[in-house]
Amino acid sequence: MPRKGEPVDLLPGADKIGPELLLGLDRSSSRPLHEQLETALRDYVRSGRLAPHAKVPSSRALATSLGVSRGVVLEAYSQLIAEGYLVSRQGAPTRVGSTPSIERPPVPAGTLEPEYSHGFDPGVPDLAAFPREQWARSLRAALRGAPFAALGHGDPRGTPELRNELMSYLGRVRGAAPEPEHTLVSAGAMQGFAALCRVLRQRGIERIGVEQPGWNRHRVIAEGAGLEPVGIPVDEHGLAVDRLANSGCEVAVVTPAHQFPTGVVMSSERRSALLEWAEDEDALIVEDDYDSELRYDRMPVGALQGLAPERVLHVGSASKRLAPGIRIGWMLSPSWLSGALTYEQGLGESGPPALDQLALADFLARGELDRHLRRMRLRYRERRRVLVEEIARALPGSRVSGAAAGLFALVLLAPGDDEHAVLRAAAARGVGLEGLSAHGGGGELPSNRAGGNDGTAGLVLGYGNVSEAEIERGARVLGRVYPLTSI
Repeated sequence: MPRKGEPVDLLPGADKIGPELLLGLDRSSSRPLHEQLETALRDYVRSGRLAPHAKVPSSRALATSLGVSRGVVLEAYSQLIAEGYLVSRQGAPTRVGSTPSIERPPVPAGTLEPEYSHGFDPGVPDLAAFPREQWARSLRAALRGAPFAALGHGDPRGTPELRNELMSYLGRVRGAAPEPEHTLVSAGAMQGFAALCRVLRQRGIERIGVEQPGWNRHRVIAEGAGLEPVGIPVDEHGLAVDRLANSGCEVAVVTPAHQFPTGVVMSSERRSALLEWAEDEDALIVEDDYDSELRYDRMPVGALQGLAPERVLHVGSASKRLAPGIRIGWMLSPSWLSGALTYEQGLGESGPPALDQLALADFLARGELDRHLRRMRLRYRERRRVLVEEIARALPGSRVSGAAAGLFALVLLAPGDDEHAVLRAAAARGVGLEGLSAHGGGGELPSNRAGGNDGTAGLVLGYGNVSEAEIERGARVLGRVYPLTSI
């Protein structure tokens, strides 16, 4: 009889076939003995130490060798037979199944996220500043107060509690005109936008106007839904509405409060012209309101949706306001679209978990988002100031474009600078950057004429998730590789 914890020969006596296999069961472990035995035998089959069709010991013989009851071995064998690792026939010995062994050493899960010493991601807020304690309090409140019905499939538009709180918050902070019955909660803004694009395509829409330059995911998602994205130029006043009117598009996606990636704010004249276009053409405006509360020099302009709720579909999320990992977005839909969007959302059950929605509802109701954004505006304003100063020193001849807002700044490079060469050289030194060309840049930007820059090269630098010290170090590294030209 083996002593406690001592490995024993797995295939004893006459039943031994192939290499010697040893097994030790830990009787002090919280794991049941039959689970330990299952795991060991399963690993032997997968690794090839027990070959296909090899005979394994009888349950009685193995139980005797291991010093356990026969029931432990029978339970382990029964589970492995059900999984196909072992085969048992009446009057025949138990053998390994015919499935070939899988020789694969365990490899820990990795990540697709690139790792840089200095990462200037323009779409990430300060993750270290996420209000964990306040969010945990809201999660606990959601768990305590959630009715059992909230744990079911629920309303495909989202929980009523969150839709009501969004109505109050967006009306107060963004000047929007939401109605809970036409408010839809999604698993992030882009999940909602993807559902919208599918609905538009089903309704016969073929082309959709997108800002040029503009966020590349708008283009990619629209194409994935079968729509043709048509680039509409952006200048210092925002989207060129006259070009939109001549494009033949019935839908246009805009970021009027803080255009990405130029950082310009759509002028009042352009806003009026855009709304007139939508009314005259019976068209739809999709307003991506991704970071409007993060304005540092003045109050942000109000949402377009508040001026024309039946012509504007407003999209927002917690991504820039709190953290992308929250994965909660929302859409304020025109009444004539909300039914189709609700059906599309319901088909895939693609909304965020109900408990997370209830937590955000509590978070909003207690004013925690307002307090968090007040703190973050001060922090981001200082980081932007540091970034502008450091870039001026590190990249002479370049200049920063756009309003003092958001989590990024567009740095327009000097004439002749090779954007791609700068990106490659920076990446080789551990500095992660995005280029203007990745978002449809490359043509002349009228806002740059006064600065003497042709607008063909630029860097979109995020400062939200980078400390002031990291900004300074990253800028110094960038300065050592700059300038790089294509000449």
